[in-house]
Amino acid sequence: MDESFFLLVLCFLAVIICKLLTRKKTKAHPLPPGPLGYPLLGCLPQMLKNKPTFRWIHKLMQDLNTEIACIRLGSIHVIAVTSPELAREFLKKQDSIFASRPDCMSGKLTSNGYLTAALSPIGDQWKKMRRVLASEVLSMNMHRWLYEKRCEEADHLIRYIYNQIKNPRKNGVVNVRIAAQHYCGNVIRRLVFNKRFFGKGMEDGGPGMEEEEHVAGLFTILSYLYGFSVADYAPWLEIFDFDGYKKFLKNAIENVTKYQDPEIIKRVEMWRKGERKVEEDILDVLINLKDSNFNPLLTIQEIRAQIVEIMIATVDNPSNAIEWAMAELLSTPDILEKAQKELDDVVGRNRLVEESDISSLNFVKACAREAFRLHPIAPFNVPHVSTKDTIVGGYFIPKGSHVLLSRPGLGRNPRVWDDPTSYNPERHIVNASSEVMLVDNDLNMLSFSTGRRGCAGVLLGSTMTTILLARLLQGFTWTELKGQKIDLTESHGDLFMAKPLIAHAAPRLNPHVYMKLLE
Repeated sequence: MDESFFLLVLCFLAVIICKLLTRKKTKAHPLPPGPLGYPLLGCLPQMLKNKPTFRWIHKLMQDLNTEIACIRLGSIHVIAVTSPELAREFLKKQDSIFASRPDCMSGKLTSNGYLTAALSPIGDQWKKMRRVLASEVLSMNMHRWLYEKRCEEADHLIRYIYNQIKNPRKNGVVNVRIAAQHYCGNVIRRLVFNKRFFGKGMEDGGPGMEEEEHVAGLFTILSYLYGFSVADYAPWLEIFDFDGYKKFLKNAIENVTKYQDPEIIKRVEMWRKGERKVEEDILDVLINLKDSNFNPLLTIQEIRAQIVEIMIATVDNPSNAIEWAMAELLSTPDILEKAQKELDDVVGRNRLVEESDISSLNFVKACAREAFRLHPIAPFNVPHVSTKDTIVGGYFIPKGSHVLLSRPGLGRNPRVWDDPTSYNPERHIVNASSEVMLVDNDLNMLSFSTGRRGCAGVLLGSTMTTILLARLLQGFTWTELKGQKIDLTESHGDLFMAKPLIAHAAPRLNPHVYMKLLE
């Protein structure tokens, strides 16, 4: 009894000392404004009560009239930011301090124990995998090497939509969300596994059951990864899985890996037995990487985990941006006409737009960039974790804080953007000689992140986004369904369109262009 009482007193004194030390540190520089939380739990009860959490956080910031806020969840200080000036302070000026990632349930599950580049906390494993991505998987040489595969999938996109036009049952009615998401899925499956489909696919070129389940699994992972699970902020509660996030995430990962892992294991065996001798895709490259002693650089577990990460990083951003861009363009016919006129002037109607045309398609890229600004895929970027105490914007940011840059907060910030809720691609064209880029390194908007943790796949993502939009606009005349207006309502639970974009497509190129694809 005496020993237990002594330990209790020690714990109490430790808490008091920590509070005094923290108070001393923060006296000159306070924490960013935010709600008061409960002992131990912080604002977890409010988080659970106010779903979706990202809308609750943005409402708090609006009510507090602040562009930086601190919400304590469990023992974690979550710092939300809507100011581009502060965003640059975090990700550029003090990038070295905020270059780590959280140690949490959803990140650990998705990366199979932090084996990957994007989700691993800073350390040797992150450096190793980041180097692999930058120099081997997403390099300029690899981008050129995989060019033909991307072209084949861009052609397949046109063929698939053309089949919807010729099908009497479809009569040109196209679900743009399905077309966009599965174009992205097809591209990355071709680049990684050298196959469009895991199964047979549909006769019209659409996804089969396997591809639908695969892509649905990828989007489910994305929705629960860093999705404000209780277990991400209170690890001692993970075993109870109060909000079900762990269960949903594990099921989604299983639905993805049950298609990918057999391909990986089979390919490793083929190389081991000498049945495969020529590298054809990213998987071959990963398998054949060697360390300084000519041993395999990556384990099968590392390859499996990194491919999951490559998949989730590829399907989301381009498909969401282009669905929104097409919806906005259909709602503003004059902007749609201008984008298609640019394509006619640069490419014409006797051939399909290609990657070599991208640099000349400034207005088309501006349409995509404006969709990234106004309609980002996720409310926040992947969290950055502070590796030591620091000061940002006059506020104290404790070691271990999770920094979340708000994508809609930056992209719709009225201090930065005139009429921020209007779709206006012209705002991104500075002058006739400057090329529009989809990434914004000044962080006035967040399409692809920057700094040490910046997206290594900017080139691939930008290429896929531009070609997807350009092919849709050049290849077909798009109109609203008869008697239906385009619904630009944003989903309450996420930032997708509340309803998938369904529109009518008709051919607008010379007939021989389509006939060539059907040969």
